[in-house]
Amino acid sequence: MAQKFEIVTLKIDGKDIGARGGETILDVAKENNIWIPALCHLEGLTPVGACRLCIVEIKNYRNPLPACVTKVFEGMDIITHSEKLSHYRRLIMELILSERTHICAVCSVNGYCELQELAQKLGVDNIRFPMLLNRLPVDSSHKRFVRDDNRCILCGRCVRACTEIEGAHTWDFMGRGLNARLTCDLDESWGLSQTCTGCGKCTQVCPTGALIEKGIPPSQRRNKRDFLPYLTKMRKGEEDNE
Repeated sequence: MAQKFEIVTLKIDGKDIGARGGETILDVAKENNIWIPALCHLEGLTPVGACRLCIVEIKNYRNPLPACVTKVFEGMDIITHSEKLSHYRRLIMELILSERTHICAVCSVNGYCELQELAQKLGVDNIRFPMLLNRLPVDSSHKRFVRDDNRCILCGRCVRACTEIEGAHTWDFMGRGLNARLTCDLDESWGLSQTCTGCGKCTQVCPTGALIEKGIPPSQRRNKRDFLPYLTKMRKGEEDNE
């Protein structure tokens, strides 16, 4: 039996659009070829609204809301691009870039980095804030992978991919503020992990050079991402049948 959806009508940037109830603003925007910047979001993974780069303005709402976790409703009037939003997005991007080490010239994924690419699209060519550098050790103990927390932006993609797709939950977060970082198992080095299956999904979804596979060109990192929605659907189907 076909699943029934409630159809709602709304406006995005003055354009009348029909959408299914329960969809997020970002989902609907993508379906209608409307670009909204995002870093933490990736199709196939649960949206969390962590980076806040996808904020949009909604009529009669005082503050902008993240498009990736805000559901559409009847009569919604959305603005995805404005001077105010551009200012906020550049500000957020500058704050992200001001923490840890994001120097493109010495990064292994220079030219294939989503953070770099999005900064360019948003017109961020300088940082007005003091750099907060917290030198963290690079973990190359795994036979296949390398982890560099200095390049991590705490988007959580690797955590969600490892938990939701692979079912291993090798990764999580620990600490607060500038000291927040990824943790492997009970804060073990990656090479000593008892849960890592070696699937490499975490390296495929990482938007920066924080998690990389040894000997694999950065250009090949995104090749398998389109498979994530399918894997999510199959995993959910297996759980429903248990």
